[in-house]
Amino acid sequence: MKVNGIGVIGAGTMGRGIAYVSALGGYDTYLFDAEPKQVEAAMATIRKDFDKAVEKKVIEREAADSAIARIVACDKLEQAGRESDLVIEAAPENMALKIELFQKLEPRCPAGTIFATNTSALSITEMAAATGRPHSVIGMHFFNPVPRMKLLEIVRGLETSDATVETCRLVGEKMGKEIAVVNESPGFITSRINAMIGNEAFYMLESGVASAAEIDRALKLGLNHPMGPFEMVDLVGLDVRLSILQYLHSALGEKFRPCPLLVKYVKAGRFGRKVGRGVYDYDAAGNRIAG
Repeated sequence: MKVNGIGVIGAGTMGRGIAYVSALGGYDTYLFDAEPKQVEAAMATIRKDFDKAVEKKVIEREAADSAIARIVACDKLEQAGRESDLVIEAAPENMALKIELFQKLEPRCPAGTIFATNTSALSITEMAAATGRPHSVIGMHFFNPVPRMKLLEIVRGLETSDATVETCRLVGEKMGKEIAVVNESPGFITSRINAMIGNEAFYMLESGVASAAEIDRALKLGLNHPMGPFEMVDLVGLDVRLSILQYLHSALGEKFRPCPLLVKYVKAGRFGRKVGRGVYDYDAAGNRIAG
């Protein structure tokens, strides 16, 4: 199947990153969010990100301008749906919400449109079963920040067709990604491992093994991780990580029971960079405050 238009549903951190790589990959990109102001903010951020990429000589100005011109800010779900050969949803990690979104999209999209979810842990098969096109439902798990992270996990549900997998693999490659194809399993590959590492880091912090900064430093220098587990969870969102752990705990058992300290941080509203406070504190520009 040839993909010309890609609808990105959800204009938060992940959605705007997906829109960026979609447009840069040459696709007409239709960005929608239930909150119109979110789309406006996302477009402003995308333009700034392209400007930074040009300044750093990552891409040429002409390529950046062409990509920006390919992004259409949509104020109606119908507009994003009817123009798209592939829809990628980037809504919060809530199964009921994602199913509702796909069911709303179904009558608004062409019969051949592929439905992809950017979920980092939830069941592709369950989402597919709620649609009339289970062979065309797939996981496309991007990583934050999307423009810089090379990996794309393509997740095959029980009934996902080979043609759907191949189409999404080719799309991912045009977006500049390297592909890992995964058979559906709770947490796939990366979320399952990341959740376990991050949860153990919270248990270590809770028991006083070391400070958050020292644990981050040890994993970066000793295990060659580009980010420490607390830097990572602040970027991803503590609320998102807790939701993933709760799902993995219910699916895979006690080894994924969320650390009580993580639960306490989330109850306190310490969700990470997006609110200026997680394991660490951040200023209005998102820079970490020392101390």
